[in-house]
Amino acid sequence: MKLLRMLTGNIAPALLSLLLFAGCAQTDIRLGQADTTVSLVTEDFLVPATTPGYQIHIRNKRPASLVTFQPGNTILFVHGATTPPEAGFDLKLDGISWMEWMAQQGNDVYFVSVRGYGRSTRPPEMDQPAQNNPPVVRLAQATSDVNAAVDFIRKRRSLERISLLGHSWGTTIMAAYTAQNNAKVHRVALFAPQWLRAQGRSPTDDGGSLGAYRIVTEDSVRKRRAIGQDPKQMESRMPARWFDAYMEAALASDPWSTTQHPRAFRAPNGVVQDGREYQNVGKPIYNPADIKVPTLLILAEQDADTPLYMAQTLFPLLSNAASKKMVVIGDGTHVVLTEKNRMQLFREIELFFEEGRK
Repeated sequence: MKLLRMLTGNIAPALLSLLLFAGCAQTDIRLGQADTTVSLVTEDFLVPATTPGYQIHIRNKRPASLVTFQPGNTILFVHGATTPPEAGFDLKLDGISWMEWMAQQGNDVYFVSVRGYGRSTRPPEMDQPAQNNPPVVRLAQATSDVNAAVDFIRKRRSLERISLLGHSWGTTIMAAYTAQNNAKVHRVALFAPQWLRAQGRSPTDDGGSLGAYRIVTEDSVRKRRAIGQDPKQMESRMPARWFDAYMEAALASDPWSTTQHPRAFRAPNGVVQDGREYQNVGKPIYNPADIKVPTLLILAEQDADTPLYMAQTLFPLLSNAASKKMVVIGDGTHVVLTEKNRMQLFREIELFFEEGRK
């Protein structure tokens, strides 16, 4: 298990509805086994977006015993272009999800689904044939939805700032949001960071004409995850039962999937259009120099979606970050959060946020 670390220094919404009852989960942070000595509270909320008629789904997990909330232990996750957070951040694999593990460390951890994903409101264009409308959910709408979530959490916990984490497209969302709202952000972690693409296009982009959304099938997920991987390594990195759990959670996040044969779920195409207009043609969609808070870049060595050169190019551009760090995890891909080396990712992320609690 290789690990490469590079370090440098000096440098409102109101609650609309409680979706689910508060519950408890018991997990062992080391082995993923049941531990009846630790209880987690889980709550789901809908909060209003800035766009009338839209609601944003937020989930919170925290230790039942946690009573002190601070910027360093109050953390909001946002997902990438395809995978809803239920199928990534809160996906139980061998007994424990990433959110649960983070909560076990004493964190008040949240995820937000931006519009068009999970239980958040889907644009009406997503209920029409995809080609009837242009791509929906561009970066501006995504950062607006993150702002709604940030303000909800800040008000709920009486905090001026909270910490942020994004995965893949979520790194662009969180970085762009932070660049515009440093006063609301304590620290930001960018997992599998997107930046300018040296050549070609993202694996999310098939090169064809873009409608409002794209249809994601099990076959398309398998093909995308196979890019750049030795087939013999895929099963050892992500056991079949883990892949099956991922697909079931992703499909269950979109009620439309039950009407499809084979089953499939929808993902907005706004991120693909943004890529064509910005990253694919060498045009930054935000200015990294505008980020002033401590920043972590972390990714896996075999990431074919956001290759290592992107993080290496982005890192020196974070010229005004209060501090910055880059971590590379060996033997993993773009979805190392659901692979055998996921605990390396979890521990490095927790270490980064723990540093902000000192």
